Amino acid sequence: MKRDKFIVSILAASAFPVSAKSSIENENSRTDKGFKVKAGEGRIHGHIKLKGVNSNILDVKISGKDTNGGFAMFEQTSLSQGRGTPLHIHPLQDETFYVVEGEYYFQIGEDKFRLSIGDSIFLPKKVPHAWTQVSEKGRMIVVFQPAGKMEEFFVTVSALNHEPTPEEMAKIFIDNEMQVVGPPLKIE
Repeated sequence: MKRDKFIVSILAASAFPVSAKSSIENENSRTDKGFKVKAGEGRIHGHIKLKGVNSNILDVKISGKDTNGGFAMFEQTSLSQGRGTPLHIHPLQDETFYVVEGEYYFQIGEDKFRLSIGDSIFLPKKVPHAWTQVSEKGRMIVVFQPAGKMEEFFVTVSALNHEPTPEEMAKIFIDNEMQVVGPPLKIE
């Protein structure tokens, strides 16, 4: 019996340094210095040109790497009038949009909203949502909390050498912790 307790205590003690090291490494990946990102620039990847859902441009302003995954912020330049996202779910992330230029149409659950300059909207995790660009051009600030795999999603779709099929996009969504649950939102 004493031997069993000894083995359990040794195993527990040996696990501590591993978890402590992991925590230290994660904390070290977070930036400890403020920074500025100029207008019209992306912090890490430059301009991320999307394919598939729309052909908008995303600039990473604050990466999840900067916040240890706490949140990420992007500026989206919208160039795809009449196009937007399919109805989808983020099971792990809340999303916030702030419209800087143009007009957009959003759906959250069954509710639909028109947004224009200065408007913001909150999309809670686990609730189906979609949006479509109404105006010819537009810009939004988009925040994901926690950051999740959104940056990886945007980089993946921009690296494609072709326009992906809806089936390919659905798989990319799943690979990046999202799920397509319906068609794109039509402007009413």
